[in-house]
Amino acid sequence: MIIQNSPPKNIVENSQIAAIFEEIANLVRILQEDAKWQFKAIAYDRARRVIESYPERLADICRDPNRKLTEIAGIGADLASKVRELVETGRCQYHQQQLEKVPRTVLELLQLQNVGPQKVRLFHLKLGIKCVDDLEEAAKAARLQDLPGMSKKSEQSILKAIEAFRRATGRFRQDTAFETAQVLSQYLRECDLVDQVTAAGSLRRGRETVGDLDILVTGQKHGEIAEHFVRFAGILEVLAKGEDKVSVKLHSGMQVDVRLLESESYGAALQYFTGSKEHNVPLRERARKRGLKLSEYGLFRGEQRIAGQTEEEVYEKLGLPWIPPELRENLGEIEAAEKGELPKLIELSDIKGDLQMHTTASDGRASVEDMAAAAKALGYQYILITDHSKAVTIANGLDEKRALENIRRIQAARQKVNGIEIWAGAEVDILGDGRLDYSDDLLKQFDIVLASVHSRMTQPGEEMTARLLKALENPYVKILAHPTGRQILRRDPFNFDVEKVFEAARRLGVILELNANPERLDLCDRHVRLARDRGMKIVISTDAHAPEHLKLMRYGVITARRGWLEKKDVINTLPPGELLANLRPAPH
Repeated sequence: MIIQNSPPKNIVENSQIAAIFEEIANLVRILQEDAKWQFKAIAYDRARRVIESYPERLADICRDPNRKLTEIAGIGADLASKVRELVETGRCQYHQQQLEKVPRTVLELLQLQNVGPQKVRLFHLKLGIKCVDDLEEAAKAARLQDLPGMSKKSEQSILKAIEAFRRATGRFRQDTAFETAQVLSQYLRECDLVDQVTAAGSLRRGRETVGDLDILVTGQKHGEIAEHFVRFAGILEVLAKGEDKVSVKLHSGMQVDVRLLESESYGAALQYFTGSKEHNVPLRERARKRGLKLSEYGLFRGEQRIAGQTEEEVYEKLGLPWIPPELRENLGEIEAAEKGELPKLIELSDIKGDLQMHTTASDGRASVEDMAAAAKALGYQYILITDHSKAVTIANGLDEKRALENIRRIQAARQKVNGIEIWAGAEVDILGDGRLDYSDDLLKQFDIVLASVHSRMTQPGEEMTARLLKALENPYVKILAHPTGRQILRRDPFNFDVEKVFEAARRLGVILELNANPERLDLCDRHVRLARDRGMKIVISTDAHAPEHLKLMRYGVITARRGWLEKKDVINTLPPGELLANLRPAPH
């Protein structure tokens, strides 16, 4: 995350402090100014992870004379002083000093897939590269391949990463857009003149990334509502302001359009600004064939408005049932609605448990008991603890001895937390040749085994396909976790034969995971629907590394809805006994 040179007013949110600490860690790795640079970078990284998932606002702790930041694990006296400085001034002097030593545009290189601080340092020191354009020019001129550790192949990978970076520019992840919409909606509701506020557009459809926000508002005295909105502290620039629409750019770079509506047009506008163009065009044509006209102001017969106050009445007058926002992409939903065959989409309340999460045994930030208590508070009936296997050294993966100790730790936790089943699992790495990171003798001791890829992600398609197929053949693998390996706006999916791997999983009874972390949403909506159409079951898991991450389930459910999934298509809508019975049977 890149922080503005002129920071937003009142930087007090944990996410903003964490982002600055992440920048400092990267700058330390790029500059490597003293013998302790690695220690410093690790300390800032550790603090960043703690801060971004800490349940309390650090700014509130700073202002409480009875509290100390140093009581938080991973925050020593030096880092605590920098947190206080950020809370009080909006800046960190050490951060600013580091930024003076390299152009800020150098940090943009870190947004490229498979480009870390060490490569950025190499490019900057050896070739004087200061920005993405410089790097692209050097790669096209074949100047990168002569650098240590680089080759013609890695040069081509850099060019592909730059192409992906340019496609993603100006896009924001769904969770970022959702959180922004929540804050803005709450701010708008603080105005007594406002009646209704709804975020529409691609966010309401549940798209994995959002270009800008459309917020629809009804109320009295639109001009005064507009004046209230433009006083929001996070606005960088007011682009336009009128009686019916206000457009602004936030400090994050996101554009927000607030549309001020009459209540009798609210439903029509909600339909118009939610549906994709591909969905709305056939609806307007459907209206035309009935002698009607559909617009954001309503559904009209001549000058008479016959519908518009609610979405339901707009669809009803067009001879259709209401179509859920997530389906409005013209992918068969209108035809299904005509036939009365729309799916009864899964709801967040249908989820009964979470089958991927990590604890302090590997790279998680809470104990088994804490994760279980948080899941129980959400009404879950079961959880699966899936700490990493030994190959993932960066995540403190468990060797065989520690894995056995973790199984015993999980079994002991069952006696401490009542009212929820706690299963012992593992997220086991699929090695480069398709073997698993643990022996079968160890795998059979887990309740449920997830398999996933965390290394050699750029293998050619045939090799990656063979690797995944071999892993699926292992009889102890019950779930294939984040199957395509993508990270939204950061890393493209693996190159592999999706059809072949899905068919093997179906044949062998391996469940595909929809990883609900908004950084992944893997499977994507298209792959979810592909699996559904082949009669396969899906599990929606959060990959939680802290108790608060369990709430990310909402993003997985939204993606499942975009893939047309119903409750019956998702195994963790089942109670514990039925879920276990629906998993791949253990070998005899």
